[in-house]
Order: sequence, then structure tokens, then C-alpha cells
Amino acid sequence: MDSGVISTGAGTTSPAERRTTAATALAALGIVYGDLGTSPLYTYQTIVGAVGGHPSASDAIGLLSLVVWALIVTVSVKYCFFVMRADNHGEGGILALMSLVTGRAGRGSGVLIAMGLFGAALIYGDGIITPAISVLSALEGVNVVTEVFKPYVLPAAIVILIGLFALQTRGTASIGRVFGPVMAVWFATIATLGLFGVLRHPEVAAAIDPRHAIGFLAGHGWHSFVVLGGVFLAITGGEALYADMGHLGRNPIRSSWYCVVLPALLLSYGGQTALPIENPDLDGNPFFKLAPAWAVIPLVLLATLATIIASQAIITGAFSLTRQAMQLGWFPGMRIRQTSAEEYGQIYVPFVNWTMMLGTLALAYGFGSSDRLAGAYGTAVSTTMLLTTALLFRAMRDVWRWPVAVALIVSVTFLLIDLAFFSANLLKLAEGGWIPLLFGGLIFTVMTTWHRGVEAVRRRLAEGEESTDAFLADLETGRIPRVPGTAVFLSRSNTAIPPVMVRHVAQIKALQETVVSLSVRFEEIPRVPTAERATSHHVAGGLWHVIVRFGFVEIPNLAEALACAKDQGCPLNLEDAVYFAARDEVVRSETHPRLPAWRRSLFGFMYRNAIRAPDRFDLPADKFLEIGRQVRL
Repeated sequence: MDSGVISTGAGTTSPAERRTTAATALAALGIVYGDLGTSPLYTYQTIVGAVGGHPSASDAIGLLSLVVWALIVTVSVKYCFFVMRADNHGEGGILALMSLVTGRAGRGSGVLIAMGLFGAALIYGDGIITPAISVLSALEGVNVVTEVFKPYVLPAAIVILIGLFALQTRGTASIGRVFGPVMAVWFATIATLGLFGVLRHPEVAAAIDPRHAIGFLAGHGWHSFVVLGGVFLAITGGEALYADMGHLGRNPIRSSWYCVVLPALLLSYGGQTALPIENPDLDGNPFFKLAPAWAVIPLVLLATLATIIASQAIITGAFSLTRQAMQLGWFPGMRIRQTSAEEYGQIYVPFVNWTMMLGTLALAYGFGSSDRLAGAYGTAVSTTMLLTTALLFRAMRDVWRWPVAVALIVSVTFLLIDLAFFSANLLKLAEGGWIPLLFGGLIFTVMTTWHRGVEAVRRRLAEGEESTDAFLADLETGRIPRVPGTAVFLSRSNTAIPPVMVRHVAQIKALQETVVSLSVRFEEIPRVPTAERATSHHVAGGLWHVIVRFGFVEIPNLAEALACAKDQGCPLNLEDAVYFAARDEVVRSETHPRLPAWRRSLFGFMYRNAIRAPDRFDLPADKFLEIGRQVRL
């Protein structure tokens, strides 16, 4: 049973706006702002290095102004005011945005789908870098106190990263409760340290004037693009505001940003800017230089906790993205385990977890330090942000019905900024920026190959389907004997007589008295109301066609869905039911191949290794039978 059915059927009403409470605002700090909140650990150090390591006072304020306005325009305005309005029935993220706009796009939807898929694929590329650079930058703070521990920073980071990924099997439901309080302490700490620096040199407040940013860019010419690549590190993690909107709601996320996160970040960057003004010959990470000597080690420990939380958010986001892609038909079925009975977002995807761990460890070991790894960081995120803006324009036109002029003015403004950051990050390709792009490209190839393969299988099977009328005629005339029992045939098609049922009859020469042809649809909405979960249609004597529907964030449970069909009159005895599905083997068609050889090989490998229906749909394994067949593509 595949997950490749994409439907734009009837939607559900958007969930009510969640009000901001102390609990939801605290949760937002722990879930949403780990990546953005830990960016001061490496951002200012990177951009200072881009200008030679010892900026003048005017250059230091110009750099700060660039950071300030990047945070204001991209996060405060673009994401908080505009992107977060484009919710898909309360859910956010680039796949949810893609589903929202492609359902209304008509012509040109293929380009929009490609944008959404590539943007989603790049998130995996970002996901293998964020844990490595975050943990390394936190542990490197001990070098401010002494060089004794420098050889042990990388091994310690490797151990922490292995432990982080290993703990995913247990879920984060319990430890997640401390994420918010820890991040609240983190933001209070970096704000306090930054405030002391700002009070010593209040002239850094002049950076709020955008003319300082413009003057820096104009004065440094093409070298400004190198600096912009570092400035962009300050806003990586901004896409999490949108991606996590379905968990918390837009209001708590916005409130936490404006009231806590943004002020803390501005103070931290302002305090770090005061250091080169005070001491132009200062070396080392300015973030840890803000702290007095006695506080550096506690600050390193707190920073390590904060970066673990930031990494956890990235990993959890990759799990959620994988489930969305599976339900929408862009990924093969994978084993997903729910780790919390209360929170649908608490899931564990073993294959994604261990693949990301290997990528993260390879990057941490290969680059060895956060400043070297900064060269590989940003290319994937800047591309995703650029694609989000392009999709946002379609939302403005097709969903919000904005006039063309207004939509163009807003979109072009954001697009110019996104293009500037995107171009700046392209300069990092030789420094490792190609790695997340390559990783994202591989994921994109997997997604498109799976979708095309599933569609090819569906078309090939449709060609060989027996006439429904002929099969029903055999039933009515008694040419197909009936035996006691209940059979549920899982169908990839929407027909009442699926090929697997016909093949079963051809092999067994009989059919059970009660038969259900079951079609599963995954809709392009997050959740399907229980009242609309199942629809049943009586086809003939003892034969029913049941269609069950799930949203792209729901965990499919066929037993519960079939219970809804039973309530509608389908005489289904779940305790007596035996489930049947096809076990297909993809082979080469000698006459009319439907896929290029390389795609067919890749698809065949994924098709053979995709999760089986009992595990995907929580069916009893002892009552599940597979019927083998070959599908020529």
C-alpha cells in the first residue's frame, strides 16, 4: 500500500488562533528559537573575520547595523508578518505552503511543486550542519580561558552529537519540558552580558540607523558579499518560525520573538560590537569575551545545553518533514514511531535519524572547528528562504487575492534581500557550501523519483484492470464462490474492484462473504475531521468500497478509520477480518519503458525496501497476507 495518493479534496476549517500564554510563550523559546538563539555564538566572530579580524569603530557599527536590519526585515517583517499568514489550515513549513498554493495554481503548478520540494530537501542539508556548528562553537568557548582543552573540543563534540542522536529513540516528551526554561535562562544570560557591553559603549545604538549598513556596503564594494555571507548566519533558523507554527500557533511565536528573543539578540550583538571598539586588537570569540573570566566555564556549559536544544529542534523538524513528505506521496514509506501519546509531533524516524547522525559527524570531523564550518553553513537556508518568497507571491495572489501591484512590491522587496544573501552564500561553495546543496539535491532526486515511480506503477496497473462489470457479473451469477469470513483488500487505485482482489480470486477460486475494497487517501490538508474520516459505498452483495482519508500530519490508523465505516453501515467484523495487499516487484519493460533506467533502478530499490502495510497502518501482522506480482516499468 503506497502513500502516493495526492488529493485536494474537501478541506477542514483552520484551527482557532492559539492565545499567547506564559506556557505557550515559554514553549516557543524551547521549540522554535534554539537555532536563532544560539547564532550569536559564531555569527559576529565570522563577520569580523570576513573584514580582516580587527574592524574600525565605524566598520564595527556598520557590521552591527547589517545584523540588526537582517533580523528586522527577514524575521520580524517577512516571516512574522507575511509568511506566517500563509498557513495551511494552521500548519506551516515549505511543504505546507507548496500544498496550499499548488491546489489553486492550475498552470505552472509543476514549477511551484519543484520549488517546494527542493526547498524542503535543502532543510535536510541544513539539518546535518546545524548540530555540528552549534555544539562546536559552544565547546570552543573554553579556549577563551585556556588552550589546554583545545585538543579535546572536537572529541567532546563528537561524543555529545552521538549521544544526542542516540537519545532520539526515547523521544523528547519528557526532556522537552525543560527546553523552554533552559532557553529562557539562555536569552536572559546573553541579554545581560550584551547589556553590560552596550552600557560601556552606548554609541553602538547608532546601528539602528540603516545608513550605517548602507554605508558599509557602499564603502567595501564587492567584498561586502563576503560579509553578507557571515551576516546571514544571524538569521538562520528564521524558517523555524513558520515550520513550527502548527505546533504552537503564530501568536505565541510572534510574542516570544518581539518580547524576548529579538531584544536579547540585539543586546548580545551590540555587546559584542562594543568589544572591538574598546580594544581594536582583541582576538578570540567576542561572545565569550563578554563574560568575566570566572563565568566562562558556566557559560560554556549553558551554551552547550542551548546548542543541544537547537540541534534537537532541527532533528525533530526533519522527522516531521519526512512524515509530511510521506503522506503527500514524495517519500517511500518509512518506519515512524510515536514517542508521546499526547503530542502528535513527538515522533522518531530511525532511518532519518541515523543518516543525519552520520552526515553531522562527518562534517564535524572533516571541518574540525566552527569557524571553518561556517563556510559550509548558509547556502541551503538562503536557497530555502528564496524559494519561500517565490511561493509566498503565489499565496498573495491566489489565496489572499492581493492586487498584482501590491503583491509584486512586497515580494520583490523580499526577493532582492533574499537574492543578496543567496548570492553571498554562493561565494562559500568552495569552502564547503556545496555539501548541503549536494545533500539537498540527492534528497530532491529521491523525492521526484519516488513520486514518478508510484504514478508509473498506478498507470501500469490501471491498464491491466479487469472490467468492474464483468467481475460483478461473475459475483451475481455465482461463478465466484463465497466462503465465510471478512476480507479487506488494500488498494492503490480508487476503483471498487482492485487488481489485488481479482488476483486473489484467480488464485483461491473463491471470495469471502464480506469484502471491503479499501482506498487510503492522504489529503493536502493537515488533518481530516473524524466525521469525514471514512466514506463507504455498497457495491454488490457483501462487497463494499471504503475510502478513508488522513491529513498529512496525521498518523494513519486503519482500524480506527474502519470503525468509522462500520458506523456508517458497512457490516465489517474487525476481529474476523483478514487484510490483503499486493507485494509488487518492479522489473524492466522490454517494449515501453516508463522510467529511465537509473530512475527505475532507484525506484525499484526504494519500492522493495519501503515499510510494509502492517507497520505503516498498524495492522495485525498475523492477519495480513501479501500477493506477489511483477510490474513492468
